[in-house]
Amino acid sequence: MVKKSKIYQMTIIGVMAAVICILGPLSIPIGVVPVTFTNLAIYFSLYALGIKRGTVSYLIYMLIGFIGLPVFSNFSGGPSKLLGPTGGFIIGFIFMAAISGYFIDCFFNSRALCFLGMVLGMAVCYAFGTIWLSYQGKLTIGAAVAVGVTPFILGDLIKILIAAVLGPQIRKRLMKAGLF
Repeated sequence: MVKKSKIYQMTIIGVMAAVICILGPLSIPIGVVPVTFTNLAIYFSLYALGIKRGTVSYLIYMLIGFIGLPVFSNFSGGPSKLLGPTGGFIIGFIFMAAISGYFIDCFFNSRALCFLGMVLGMAVCYAFGTIWLSYQGKLTIGAAVAVGVTPFILGDLIKILIAAVLGPQIRKRLMKAGLF
């Protein structure tokens, strides 16, 4: 990777945090846990920035939401969102970004391994979200899985597939332009 200035790096991290802020609030309410495009935006940021800067862009998004700006699902924000029933998923996205980013960076030329890494990252996110949803909602783990995971598996696999197909193209174009 070409060494870029700190200003350049901060700028692209900020741009990807903004992309996550734009896609994050867009959601389809289907129950306690809505379908969001946050994970798709994170996958694209990982392809565009790599593991470290991609994860930092998500952390910035999370901080923006934590301080109250309406960037979380259904245009919500604030500490109550992180402490609420879906907070475990928001925290789980940090680990999803790290795991997925590792696979994307290390196995960039293998769509299958990148897909596997994103699935593993999503599974870890599901684990965090399920445990917290179970605790907050006073649900059994099985009930939390039924409400917070099962309805989302197909959609999340589709988002992962989209990222696995389009992400390498994004990175290749950035590399060709000397921006990655």
